[in-house]
Amino acid sequence: MTKKIAVLAGDGIGPEIVAEAVKVLNAFKQDGLDIELEYGLIGGAAYDETGSPLPDETLQMAKHADAILLGAVGGYKWESLDISVRPEKGLLGIRSQLNLFANLRPALLYPQLADASTLKPEVVAGLDLMIVRELTGGIYFGQPRGIRTLENGEKEGYNTLVYRESEINRIGRVAFDIARKRQSRVCSVDKANVLECTELWRETMTTLSKDYADVELSHMYVDNAAMQLVRAPKQFDVMVTTNMFGDILSDCASMLTGSIGMLPSASLDENGKGMYEPIHGSAPDIAGQNIANPLATILSAAMMLRYTLDQPAFADRIEKAVSKVLDQGLRTADIFSAGTTRVTTAEMGDAVVAAL
Repeated sequence: MTKKIAVLAGDGIGPEIVAEAVKVLNAFKQDGLDIELEYGLIGGAAYDETGSPLPDETLQMAKHADAILLGAVGGYKWESLDISVRPEKGLLGIRSQLNLFANLRPALLYPQLADASTLKPEVVAGLDLMIVRELTGGIYFGQPRGIRTLENGEKEGYNTLVYRESEINRIGRVAFDIARKRQSRVCSVDKANVLECTELWRETMTTLSKDYADVELSHMYVDNAAMQLVRAPKQFDVMVTTNMFGDILSDCASMLTGSIGMLPSASLDENGKGMYEPIHGSAPDIAGQNIANPLATILSAAMMLRYTLDQPAFADRIEKAVSKVLDQGLRTADIFSAGTTRVTTAEMGDAVVAAL
């Protein structure tokens, strides 16, 4: 049965990197991968065309697709817009409308890139951790929120951090289930010493852990977790945390691997349908220059094949091809070093296809 993939390239380098992932997916068609690609607008590109960062046509396409492949949204061009129509609202909107509550962000260091990390090789060599980020709740979605003017004329910005037990339980189960397939260790990250919301987070995770007696649960405050990621990152197996903390920690973890351009992500609903995207942004400063690293997007396509389309063999082939290309010494600008060969975005995509 044909699987429909909604392709939303977005803004900045989005179209460039998505094009390379599409090359890889199309290469599998001759091997029996039965997919149909549909294209839609999101973010700033959608606003420019329709006046909305998430047009209804795009939302309906995404709802009816089996999976979504996303590039990136946002850029300097749209920063002056009202917050209600900024490109990021398109991304937040599609996550919310599709109930993509579980964000999986693996941080895997390819041995070929050990020297590209800013940390000593002995600290990061062999790194393989998974950050599970709650994606549809927390301070990014909490109400009330806004900017108001006080009686004295001073402006005040306010946001609300809120989580229900049910939201914490469902993201916790995702983390525990993943840990069972790895090293059976979960570290729940919070700020329970000062935030009542995350005090409930810790209590709920502790209660939930009783259903997973075979998985070791630990707790850590987010400030300590950030420090530990750069001090001894290999102590972690699976980290689970709130929307905002996960946003910050996963970007921190990305630099352990040498470049944010290497890390894919998956955002899943309760049935395994997902949106797949690199964790980096739209990088408008290098857009259109054919120098962006497409590997995170290509590896996101591999995650899509594994988690949503149930095609693990194709996913394995992509991951092995990426490793082979790195063995060949091919590097985009972000991971280039002495003794390697610098290639363009398109050349890197072509090299991965050839390595398949």
